[in-house]
Amino acid sequence: MAEDKKIGAAVKTAEAFVAAHGKPARAVVENIGRAGARVVLVGDDGAMGDIVLPTVAAAEAVVAAVSDLDLHEWDRETTAALKVGPVHRRKMARH
Repeated sequence: MAEDKKIGAAVKTAEAFVAAHGKPARAVVENIGRAGARVVLVGDDGAMGDIVLPTVAAAEAVVAAVSDLDLHEWDRETTAALKVGPVHRRKMARH
């Protein structure tokens, strides 16, 4: 049941991301080990977001539940669609 609540909340978050950053949006599901899975969202405007879920299956269920959110890999087209701004670059530099 707890995973269902997390999936429901993640679907709402992903829907809001798509609404704010354009259709279609892309999603890349990454296995992050014991922490679960990360869904990296790439909006049509190039914005990036992410959601962490307990399992890869839960992450894939979120992507499947959101219309105008397409599952992708880190291919040339997906990486080219990203527009990483200076705020995000500074944040990444700290890690």
